[in-house]
Amino acid sequence: MSEIPWLWPGVAVAVVAGLILANRVARLLGTGRAVGWLAVVAVGAILSATLTPGREALESGTSGRGTCDFQRLGPAGPSDLLSTSEAGPNILLFIPLGAVIGLLPGGRRRAALTAAAVALPVVIEATQLVVVPFDRACESADVIDNLTGLGIGVLVGWLVGRSEPIRTRLGLASRPGQDGQR
Repeated sequence: MSEIPWLWPGVAVAVVAGLILANRVARLLGTGRAVGWLAVVAVGAILSATLTPGREALESGTSGRGTCDFQRLGPAGPSDLLSTSEAGPNILLFIPLGAVIGLLPGGRRRAALTAAAVALPVVIEATQLVVVPFDRACESADVIDNLTGLGIGVLVGWLVGRSEPIRTRLGLASRPGQDGQR
């Protein structure tokens, strides 16, 4: 992560933006303020980690290759997850966004956010491919890892959302007249 100098400043901006936009995003998604905040922070962290210039681009003006690496087309193996590879961070990066999706009530909003979240890794890698001054690497493995993290996050969000005390704390408690099912 030290190769991404704008990551932490971007996350800080996302946290503040989340505080400002949480209610608006929550209404848009049909959920509670905490989940609205998490949605803003999750997207902000993803954009900060993936669509900002790398350290070498900032320090020496190095540009990317303008090519995409398709060496890995499947899930990361245990050795990739335990090594210093990018697989682990790329998976972790998308878990919060997946959790937001898993916490949302079913319907069009969740379907739309899911479609956008699934498309996001492809859009990111395509952007990294064509915006060579960012000196970022386009890799099929990143798409697979991001989608893996998204899936894990959806599962975590779904499981967390099944706990009534947690649902209440997140502002997701069933409304009067509902049978408690989502």
